[in-house]
Amino acid sequence: MTWIHQLSAELDETADVLGSKAFGLVTLLRLDLPVPSGFVISTDACREFLHKGRLPDGLEEELAVAMHGFESVSVRSGSKVSMPGMMNTVLNVSDPRRLRSAIIEVFESWNTPRAKTYRALHDIPDDLGTAVTVQAMVYGNRDDHSGTGVAFSRNPNTGEPAPYGDVLFGQQGDAVVSGRQSTSPLADMAKEPAVWDGLRDGLRRIEQHYRDACYVEFTFESGELWFLQVRPGRFVGRAAIRLAVDLVDEGMISQAEAVRRVTRHDLAHSSTPSIVATEILARGVGASPGVATGVVVTTSDKAVRTPGPVILVRPETSPFDMHGLAAAAGVVTARGGPASHAAVVARSMGKPAVVGVANLTVENAAIYVNGQRIPVGEPITIDGTNGAIVAGHADVTTAAADPYLTRFLGWADARPPIR
Repeated sequence: MTWIHQLSAELDETADVLGSKAFGLVTLLRLDLPVPSGFVISTDACREFLHKGRLPDGLEEELAVAMHGFESVSVRSGSKVSMPGMMNTVLNVSDPRRLRSAIIEVFESWNTPRAKTYRALHDIPDDLGTAVTVQAMVYGNRDDHSGTGVAFSRNPNTGEPAPYGDVLFGQQGDAVVSGRQSTSPLADMAKEPAVWDGLRDGLRRIEQHYRDACYVEFTFESGELWFLQVRPGRFVGRAAIRLAVDLVDEGMISQAEAVRRVTRHDLAHSSTPSIVATEILARGVGASPGVATGVVVTTSDKAVRTPGPVILVRPETSPFDMHGLAAAAGVVTARGGPASHAAVVARSMGKPAVVGVANLTVENAAIYVNGQRIPVGEPITIDGTNGAIVAGHADVTTAAADPYLTRFLGWADARPPIR
C-alpha cells in the first residue's frame, strides 16, 4: 500500500483518504492559487498506527523519498471532517527523526480528550483517523512585509458580502487561531496591496468554485501570498439566510438550491437578539451572534462543575477548553479576534462569544473589567453580535424584520418543506 501522496492539481483521491485539509489544498491548486509544496500521509496510515501502536510498514521509506529537496516543513492534521484546533500542529520541522516524532504526535492527538469531546459534540465517528499534511514552511515572521491571517469571504455573523477576518503582521499562523494575541482587522491587509489583491481574488475564485462562502488560512512572506487551508464558510442562522439570498441574486445558485441549503436550525436562529442597556461594562468584538446570561467562571473545569448557566471568561481559549465551552452558555476572552479558537468553536456550537475585550484581566477568583471587580459566581450578560458586556441581567430586544428572511420565506412557501 502507498501511504504518501504528493500534493498536486492532478491528485485524484477523496477526502476520506487525504483528509479535508489536503483535499482543500488540491482544490486550491486546481484553481491555480499559490500553495506551498508538500505531500500528505493518508488516513489509512493513521488508522494503522492507532491499531498497531507504531508507524505502518513502509512509511518511513516513503518519507525518506518524499522529503528529498525539503528543508524545514510544517506537519498538520486533517481528518475527513474538519476539527478546528482539536489536533496538533508541529512547525519548523527540519532532521528525519524529528519528522517521525512530529507525525506520531499528530496521529496520537486524534485520541486526546479535547478531540474526543469535539467528536462527541459533533457526531463525528471515532474511527475516521487523521491524515497528516507535510508542507514547506513559509514564514509570516520573515520581515516587515510578512504576516499571517484567516479570512472569510463574507461576514460569518451577518452574511454581509465583504471579506472578514484577522491578520497579524510579523507572526506565524498559530498566533492568530490560538487567540494569544489581539489581531488587526482583515482590512488592514491594504497595507500590503499586492497581497490584499491576491487574497481577494483568491476568495472570489474559491466562492465561484464552491458556490458558497469560504474560509481560508494564509501566510505572506516578504510580500508573497500563500494559501494554507480552505473550507466552505459554514454560516448559520441569519447569516446563512442572507448568504443564500445573495448567492441567488449573484446567479451562483437557484432559489430551489437556496431553500435546500437553509435548515430549520437556521430559521430558528434567524432573529438576532441584542442587549437593551444604558450601562455597558465593556465592549469587545462580537464573534458569534446571540445573547447569553450566566454567572462568571474563569476555568473550564469550573464551567463543568457550576450548576446553571455560566459564562466562561478566559484570557484566551485553547483546545483544552473544549469541555468548558461545551458547558458554558457563552464565552468572553481578553485576547483574540473573530477567527480565534473561542470564536470559531462558539460559532460551531451556536453560542454567543465576545473576544478581544480590552482592559479585561482574568484571575482565579474574579475578573476585572475597566477597573471593576466581578467575583466568580456573579452574573453577567454578553451580546455576541455587538460585543457588549453588561453586569448582571439585561433586557433583550429582537431586531426588526429582516428583508432577506422575508424574501427567503417567499421562496420556501412555494417549495417542499425544508429539512
